[in-house]
Amino acid sequence: MIIRPAEPEDIGDVLRLYAQPAFDDGNVLDENSARALYDRFSHYPDYKIYVAEIDARIVGSFALLVMLNLGHLGAPSAIVEDVVVDPAMQNRLIGRKMMEAAMGLARDKGCYKLVLSSNARRMEAHRFYDRLSFKRHGISFHVEL
Repeated sequence: MIIRPAEPEDIGDVLRLYAQPAFDDGNVLDENSARALYDRFSHYPDYKIYVAEIDARIVGSFALLVMLNLGHLGAPSAIVEDVVVDPAMQNRLIGRKMMEAAMGLARDKGCYKLVLSSNARRMEAHRFYDRLSFKRHGISFHVEL
């Protein structure tokens, strides 16, 4: 398995992964809109979509944002988002390897922490993150805008 930064030609495959019922349930951007958005955030210095590829087939993806901070003595922090594995390929350590890659990338950037949020109903995902030594910390809030 190869984990690499996504290329523009990978966007259709990433959208296919997002369309699964456990993620966005078919409610995804059209490919042209997704490519335009990808182009826009590809100019951010430390925000990338990564894909996991087996035999030239994209089977997983995650996004990683490294943020600079004034607090914590200037140490950056990282946020991982949109972690998704093809349902037909789950339970094959793909998610684990993607998260280990995200942790390594964040560590290499000097991040003092890597955070993520997960929907309160996604109990299997919570067990997955627990097994990877993520600690449940604080309370997450959001507001619909």
